Amino acid sequence: MDVVAYVPGKVLQVKVAVGGTIKEEQEVMVIESMKMETKIYAESAGRVSEIKVAPGCMVKIGDVLLVLE
Repeated sequence: MDVVAYVPGKVLQVKVAVGGTIKEEQEVMVIESMKMETKIYAESAGRVSEIKVAPGCMVKIGDVLLVLE
């Protein structure tokens, strides 16, 4: 399952690591959009198999941020 950006902006923080297990509704990233910080949450539980972005990256709506198994 992919976790995608629902706001455009700059990635400020990545709060998970590859191989880590996360819970449903766990905060996984923070994106700055129009000078506001938006928290990104996982829609389901799983193990992080890939992180597609890093702090400082610009993202658009729908961009894949990370992949869960």
